[in-house]
Amino acid sequence: MLDRIIGTRRTRQIQRVLRNGKVTILCLVLTIVVLRGNLGAGKFGTPEQDFNEIRETFYSYRSRRAEPRRVLEELPLTGQTEVNEVKENVGSNNYNEFDINKLFVDEEDDVKKDPSAKYSIGPKIDNWDEQRGEWLSRNKDFPSFLNVNKPRVLLVTGSSPKPCENPVGDHYLLKSIKNKIDYCRVHGIEIFYNMALLDAEMAGFWAKLPLIRKLLLSHPEVEFLWWMDSDAMFTDMAFELPWERYKDKNLVMHGWNEMVYDDKNWIGLNTGSFLLRNSQWALDLIDVWAPMGPKGKIRTEAGKLLTRELKDRPVFEADDQSAMVWILASQKERWADKVYLENHYYLHGYWGILVDRYEEMIESYHPGFGDHRWPLVTHFVGCKPCGKFGDYPVERCLKQMDRAFNFGDNQILQMYGFTHKSLASRRVKQTKNDSSNPLEVKDELGLLHPAYKAVKVSSS
Repeated sequence: MLDRIIGTRRTRQIQRVLRNGKVTILCLVLTIVVLRGNLGAGKFGTPEQDFNEIRETFYSYRSRRAEPRRVLEELPLTGQTEVNEVKENVGSNNYNEFDINKLFVDEEDDVKKDPSAKYSIGPKIDNWDEQRGEWLSRNKDFPSFLNVNKPRVLLVTGSSPKPCENPVGDHYLLKSIKNKIDYCRVHGIEIFYNMALLDAEMAGFWAKLPLIRKLLLSHPEVEFLWWMDSDAMFTDMAFELPWERYKDKNLVMHGWNEMVYDDKNWIGLNTGSFLLRNSQWALDLIDVWAPMGPKGKIRTEAGKLLTRELKDRPVFEADDQSAMVWILASQKERWADKVYLENHYYLHGYWGILVDRYEEMIESYHPGFGDHRWPLVTHFVGCKPCGKFGDYPVERCLKQMDRAFNFGDNQILQMYGFTHKSLASRRVKQTKNDSSNPLEVKDELGLLHPAYKAVKVSSS
C-alpha cells in the first residue's frame, strides 16, 4: 500500500531507518544494563540514581588518571627530603640493597656533661652489706648460696646495640653466647646478656662497670657476678670453679701476684673474665676504678698516667685492665687481702697459645682440668670479630674461633650421642646408637645431671 502512496524506493528507505533504529535502541538498552550491573544503583535503583552514579564513577576515573601526572608535576617542587621519603615508601625486598644504618640513628643527641665536673658512677652507698643482709633475711626463697659451697652466680656478658661492622661478626657473637648458655645451663649459673650502653660516658672498655654496679644492686640474691667478654668461650664444659678457695675473697682475676704487685706489668692480670662478690667492698672498688673511664680528656690523661706508671704499657687511652693493675699495685694495703689472682687454671686463656694444641689435648687428656691440659676459657684477645680491623689475620682468628666453639660444643653434643666431624667442621655425626632404654644411657662426662647442679629440697 505504501508503494502506491510514496513509491517503492521511498518505502525501502523508511524500512531501512526503522531497522537501524531498532538496533540502536537495543544497543542502548544493553549498555544501560551493563552499566547498572557494574556500577549498581541497586536492585531498586532509579534512573536518577543511575545517572548520578555513572557521573561520579567517570569523575573518579578521570581523577585517578590525572593523579600520576599531578604527583610528577609536584615532586620537583617538593624538597629533596620528601623525594627520598617517597622512594623509601616504595622500598625494596632485597636486603643487600638496604642501608642498615637508616635503622640505627639516635633519636636525640646525648646530653653534654660539664667536662670540668667530677664523674660519678652513681650515688654513694656506704651500707650495702647491711641493706643486702636485711633483704636476704626477709627473702628466704632467694638464698645467696644454693648449697654450702655453691654460691648463686650471675654470668654477665654483652655486645654493642648496633650490628657488627662486618656481617660475619654477628654470627660469631651468636656462637659465643650459645657457648656461654651451654656452660651456664650445665653448672646452674644464671646469665644476663646486655646490649644497652647504660652510660654514654663509659663507652668501650669501660661499659661493663655501670652495668656491673647496676646488677649488683638489683640482685642482692646473687653472691658472685661473673663478667666475661663476648670474644671469650668456654672450652672445658666439665670444670666447676673451686668456690671453696674463694670463701674469703671478693675479687678473682686471672693473673700473677709478682707481675702485678712487684713488676706493675700492665698485662699482669686480665679483666676479660673475672668474679666479683656482691659486697660493699665491690662498690668501693668500682667507685675507685670508674673515674678513669669517662671518654675524652679524662680517659686520655689517665692513659698517660698508666703508661708512665706501668711496665711495657703502650701509649693509648686508659683501659680498665691497666687501671686495675695500677689500683692494686699503688693501693695494695687497701685491696690485696681480698683479691685472688688465679693461675692454677685458665679463668682467662690466651687463644694464641692454646688453639693449636686442641688435638693434643683430645689425644692425651679429658675435660675437667681447666688448665693447660684442657683450658676452661679460650679468650680471643685482639681478634675483634665484630670490628672492621683486628690485631691478627682475620682468617686465622675466624678459623680458630670455629675450632674453639666446636671443641667446647663436642662436650655438649656427647650428652646426646653426637660430635662434630672435625674441629673445623660445622657438620656432626652420631656416635651412639639410639637405645630403647634411653634413661640407662650415661654421658661420658656426667654433664646431663651433675652433682653440683642438684638442689636439695627440704622436707615439710
